[in-house]
Amino acid sequence: MTTFHDFTVNTIDGAPKKLSDFAGKALLVVNVASRCGLTPQYTALEALYRRYKDKGFEVLAFPCNDFGAQEPGTPEQIKEFCSTTYDVTFPLFGKVHVVGAEKAPLYGFLTAQNAAPKGAGDVVWNFEKFVVDKKGNVTARFAPPTAPLDAELTSAIEHALG
Repeated sequence: MTTFHDFTVNTIDGAPKKLSDFAGKALLVVNVASRCGLTPQYTALEALYRRYKDKGFEVLAFPCNDFGAQEPGTPEQIKEFCSTTYDVTFPLFGKVHVVGAEKAPLYGFLTAQNAAPKGAGDVVWNFEKFVVDKKGNVTARFAPPTAPLDAELTSAIEHALG
């Protein structure tokens, strides 16, 4: 059976990163964009990360330009924007496609999982959120407008943390 930990992706700096390095941690995986109406969610994502990181939690952000060309920047520009505008300290990864023929294999896996409350199916916009447990299983999925500090989402993270 495939899990989240079976994939390798590129960091924002272009280095390969085995997602098995995150085994034993609860994760929130989010496709992000710098020029989206939901971009201010970075503030709450960082707050969420700081709240739970010492308990074994990571936010993993995947920049994506699939929706409205809202992430046109280079990796350097994205990193700079996240750092200076939102003081992001959680891991950023290389730009990926989350829909269509060029969909990243990781997103093929994530979107195939029937995790409540949203269920399986294509990502519909920027800032869709997947909760992954310590063993690499997708345990919850939330639609883009769901605030990172939403009670149902934080409950799912706490459940994934054990």
